[in-house]
Amino acid sequence: MAPASRPGLILASASPRRLDLLAQVGVRPDHVTASDIDEAELKGETPRRLAVRLAQAKAAAVAQAHPDAFVLAADTVVALGRRVLPKAEDAATVADCLAMLSGRSHRVLTAVAVAAPSGRAAQRLVETRLVFKRLTPDEIDDYVQSGEGLGKAGGYGIQGRAGGFVRELQGSYPAVVGLPLYETLCLLEGLGYRRP
Repeated sequence: MAPASRPGLILASASPRRLDLLAQVGVRPDHVTASDIDEAELKGETPRRLAVRLAQAKAAAVAQAHPDAFVLAADTVVALGRRVLPKAEDAATVADCLAMLSGRSHRVLTAVAVAAPSGRAAQRLVETRLVFKRLTPDEIDDYVQSGEGLGKAGGYGIQGRAGGFVRELQGSYPAVVGLPLYETLCLLEGLGYRRP
């Protein structure tokens, strides 16, 4: 009799950075399927609650279509106080975000959610505090022109040129990139996922 097949792992994210981070620790999803959910912030919702709600919703949406697999989802929110900075879809938004972050402390909140074939689910939230140096108009313009901030929460990617803006970081560097690795592995192993 053939052994039962191992439940697969689906990454519910279109982010190439999350895929790269998983590969770094030897985890290779069997499939990548981006979830299609409304990511709008709810009235009065805190940045922490927003990150957790979106990660859970992404995992649940993909798990509905793939009940026999482990589904891993994440969401990253950049917060300046209680204000959630947008995912920058154009150059003007990148410039606005960098101007707001210049010389200031902010938080990056990354929530991870895992749905297991058993129906169980779990999530973790990782908060990282960063302080940016004071940015000159030329530095902001150069970064905007690089295009690196497009499509990224808060208008920047720490793994690129914006890494040079960070004066201080307290927390998880991979969480700022998009996936806290220690917490992700703990969630997967805790729900019974075994790497091939």
